[in-house]
Amino acid sequence: MKQGSFAVSAAFALSAVASSAWAETRWDMSIVWPEGNFHTQNAMAFAEAVKEVTEGELIITVHSGGALGIKGPEAMAAVRDGLVPIADILLNQQVGEAPILGIETLPFLAPSMAELALLHKFYRPKLEEVAAGMNQKILYMVPWPGQAVFAPNPINTVEDLKGLTIRVVDSNGNDFFGALGAVPIQMPWGEVVPSLAAGTIKGVTTSSSSGVDGSFWEFTKYMSTFNWQASSNVMSVNLDAWNELPLETQEKIEAAAASLEGQFWQNSRAEDDKKIALLKENGVEVSAPSPELSAKLMETALPLWDAFKTRVPEAAPIIDAYLAVRN
Repeated sequence: MKQGSFAVSAAFALSAVASSAWAETRWDMSIVWPEGNFHTQNAMAFAEAVKEVTEGELIITVHSGGALGIKGPEAMAAVRDGLVPIADILLNQQVGEAPILGIETLPFLAPSMAELALLHKFYRPKLEEVAAGMNQKILYMVPWPGQAVFAPNPINTVEDLKGLTIRVVDSNGNDFFGALGAVPIQMPWGEVVPSLAAGTIKGVTTSSSSGVDGSFWEFTKYMSTFNWQASSNVMSVNLDAWNELPLETQEKIEAAAASLEGQFWQNSRAEDDKKIALLKENGVEVSAPSPELSAKLMETALPLWDAFKTRVPEAAPIIDAYLAVRN
């Protein structure tokens, strides 16, 4: 064989090896929610879409239920440090990494999905900046259904909350329920059901979806649809892993994520109705706060907005710009 032919053949062989290696690229995705949870189902749909648009060049395996050993509050740091290349992340559990990530959970700031979508117009650019500073990229963002209060007794007045040991997710929840006279305890999802079973907590503020995930009817018989707090998950990818992908592949994945995000929001809306019906079927009494209780809850919430803006100054222009349009 001539030397030139050998060089061409060698180059072709190396190209084939590189192509083969790329075709076998796999990412393990961490997600703490069980397989039946709608966020997990969304993640599986996204993984399938990535496989399709990349023609099998990138395979994402979804590990649900915290199977990779990463707890919710650890997720953003785990992606940053490359412990996993991609993860579904509950933002309000990441305030220890960046306090501004608690902006959504200010009580009654954005209680409806329409209001939350409006808030995101001002908040999401900052979120993407924070993510980039933590060596990652946001691919899509999806809210939970409204946050309810599960309790062993009906919540008809503020007095019904007095002394209730209740699980909250973040400091905003801690401040809000503390101001209402409850005894809030912050804990990640993986500790909630064991704590209910042990009697460490008597109540939980969470979505209808998580209420079904945890079979809350085994522990508490009442759910009040406070809808007091917005809460979103993001699908976040490690930038080192992302930058190893060809630009064309990145563009395909971003397009897939963008096309799915709207459907994922619709899934969240449908999830609430479906899961409330399941809770009722299992004996949970579901009620909405009275106008009097709602007014008292809002009165308690408003000072927390100003306190947050003072504590996290970079949040102030986002909140102010959002309220100027919303109001």
